[in-house]
Amino acid sequence: MRSTIVSLLALALVRFGAGVRGDASTNYTDALLSSGTVKLGDWQEAFDKAHSYVQTLTTAEKVSIITGGGARNFSAIIRLNSATSPLKHSYVTTWPGGSSMAMTWDKDAMEAQGRELGLEFRGKGVQMVLAPSLEPLGRSAWGGRTGESYGADSFLNGAMGGLFVKGVGSAGIIPSSKHFILNEQETNRMFKLLPGTTLPVKKRSLSELAVSRRQTTSTTSTNSPSTDADKDISGYTVTIDDKAFHETYLQPFYDATKNGVAGTMCAMNSVNGSHACENQVLLGKYLKVELGMPGIVHADVGGQRTAFNAANAGLDYGEPVLWTNATIVAGLTNGSLTMERLDDMVIRGMMGYFHYKQDEAFPAEVGYFDYVDVRGDHAQRARSYAASSIVLLKNTNNALPLRDRRSVSIFGTHAAPRYVGANTALIVVEGVGPTMSGHMTTIGGTAMAMAADYLVSCQGSLAYVTTPFQKFVERAEKDGFMLRWWLNDTTTTRVDYLTGQLGSELVESTLGVAAGSDVCVCFLNAWSGEGADRLELANAEQDTLVKTVADNCNNQALNVQRTEFSRAGPRLVDQWISHPNVTGVIYGGPLGQESGNAIDDILFGAVNPSGKLIHTIAKNESDYDSNTRITLDLDIEFTEGNYIDYKYFDKYNITPRFEFGYGLSYTTFQFSPEVTVSPRTRALAQVYAVGDLAVGGREDLWDVVATVSSTVSNTGSIAGAEVAQLYVQFPAAADEPARQLRGFDKVMIQPGATEPVTFELKRRDLSIWDVRAQSWKIERGEYVFFVGSSSRDLKARATLTV
Repeated sequence: MRSTIVSLLALALVRFGAGVRGDASTNYTDALLSSGTVKLGDWQEAFDKAHSYVQTLTTAEKVSIITGGGARNFSAIIRLNSATSPLKHSYVTTWPGGSSMAMTWDKDAMEAQGRELGLEFRGKGVQMVLAPSLEPLGRSAWGGRTGESYGADSFLNGAMGGLFVKGVGSAGIIPSSKHFILNEQETNRMFKLLPGTTLPVKKRSLSELAVSRRQTTSTTSTNSPSTDADKDISGYTVTIDDKAFHETYLQPFYDATKNGVAGTMCAMNSVNGSHACENQVLLGKYLKVELGMPGIVHADVGGQRTAFNAANAGLDYGEPVLWTNATIVAGLTNGSLTMERLDDMVIRGMMGYFHYKQDEAFPAEVGYFDYVDVRGDHAQRARSYAASSIVLLKNTNNALPLRDRRSVSIFGTHAAPRYVGANTALIVVEGVGPTMSGHMTTIGGTAMAMAADYLVSCQGSLAYVTTPFQKFVERAEKDGFMLRWWLNDTTTTRVDYLTGQLGSELVESTLGVAAGSDVCVCFLNAWSGEGADRLELANAEQDTLVKTVADNCNNQALNVQRTEFSRAGPRLVDQWISHPNVTGVIYGGPLGQESGNAIDDILFGAVNPSGKLIHTIAKNESDYDSNTRITLDLDIEFTEGNYIDYKYFDKYNITPRFEFGYGLSYTTFQFSPEVTVSPRTRALAQVYAVGDLAVGGREDLWDVVATVSSTVSNTGSIAGAEVAQLYVQFPAAADEPARQLRGFDKVMIQPGATEPVTFELKRRDLSIWDVRAQSWKIERGEYVFFVGSSSRDLKARATLTV
């Protein structure tokens, strides 16, 4: 279907933007909330309360609000209501990780989970969630923390992150986004590696680095960075072009800000040679003015290096060793800091407190081990979310769900509990090497770790973890099938042992266990985490195990979890995916406390899988962009621009093993060939976004400019959910990737039924960043809209000429 819009207005803005390099020698007064540059809208009441309150404070009281006792006591509103991080708390739910929630592609579930987690924070008397994690976005398949965010596409990442923010806020809890910005690898983020090495010179925890930082800076000038401290924690700097910076990396923070974040964590890396937490262009111009973020900017652990460069650049909450009362008073006296800026820091620290009504009977803080159970019915919800996030990659001859089994064998350490656990505040279990020896289920140890998952040594306590091994034992007991197991990733040819009165020798091996089974199930994982990046995208021992089992078992199902207790990105599968005896493969992320239950629900058919990939799984490591590999270089250039993940594969016509957005079901779906585009003529005729600066960016960026609609039918025999995905091809003059995700709609469809799918396109969704005009622009020309089930399985199209 073709539609045409006639241009009624071509407005060219002539404002030219500065580079991203920050210079803290002058103030961006527009970034002050009191300047009125940004319309506060429904945040105005919070500002009025905070502004009035600040007038009653002494300088010492103001300083007490902009500092804290370190990462454990984060709240910038200590004087009003002290709150500690919920790390270490007991009787809380361990939810699926952020990447797993994104794999549901379910907007309602994402917002609901944010609210449910927020209610648990509230029940513990904790005011702020240090989430969502919008970066690392997933530029590199080898990135150690890729699994913390919501996928390698800025639209999906922003949409899901924004819904999480909305949910958390609805519970009266302050959400704070991170890591701002371009924090795409762990290597050299917080320490430098020796040239030619692959291991840290001295690897220390972030809490240790923070202590070192405080000890060092306590004896150095607060007006300049500490040389000694920088040797410990100064890492790489990123160079990026303005177009890619806005269109790929800044976009998710628009969504988070629009939906209610009252804080943003600045990253430890540098951008164009200036530390992110002391970069006035990043914090002042982009975050506080362009995006209109109304709350505090706070540093990642060790991210603050100076007193006044940081304060004048836009940091609002910092380390007490750098912002002592004496230091601040001296700065006010000698002109290094203005009272206007100090007041702004305090006001921003209280914006979330008043906006989310925490001044109205907020629950008292409870101790870590106090019996205050805030879980309610959340276990069942966590199980449901986990199951709906699992992706069905392969299902030859309907091998799944498992049925008619008389003997089942399971393989791999990932099926069973680790030798110690579940994780508690006093026992921390980490991975050794690229895989996890045992079934681990979280990012940082607990749902509450989403609030501050960088403190690995202070994670929360899991009440329990269900494992696949546990569920198979229960199934065997109930259904009467024979269950055998080989809970090791290493393939051993034989293990001899003596048994019986005659001392006869019996030989057990993976071959024997596999050959004697109707069904074999292998469990694999890929481990990564904060402080290091991945060394491999597949594991030879695990792959050998799979191939050995497949050679000896004619019906093999695989559970490939890219991580438990990890943040890993894609896990390659080409060593065995085409083996004829590998008949079913499911793929997931960190599934939380209900991991075993969720996997059981999928394997045995209680839940029809509906998850979709949030990154591309390549055939070979060499298929990924070599420019995005983890590097020891301290100067990293993002020369690929917008072309990351599926956009890179599309640009260079590389066929992936499984594309972005891919995922099968136990039923079948048919997309209508008809796609309808309903444009809003007057809105599209306006070339540039010219609305007032407001919280979330210029107001008209959020205006709906077109609606795309189609239908999807369930042609199978069981109910199932399908994710209809909308991809847009921009006019050639826009210089954009071939197709970009711009909408998704997950619908549950009964057998034989047809459901509508609708995508509302906002101005921002059809805009590109005009570097010359420094504004968002809707390019003139033809737009092509594709609707399908993945980034490469596109069923129907329509066009619109603007």
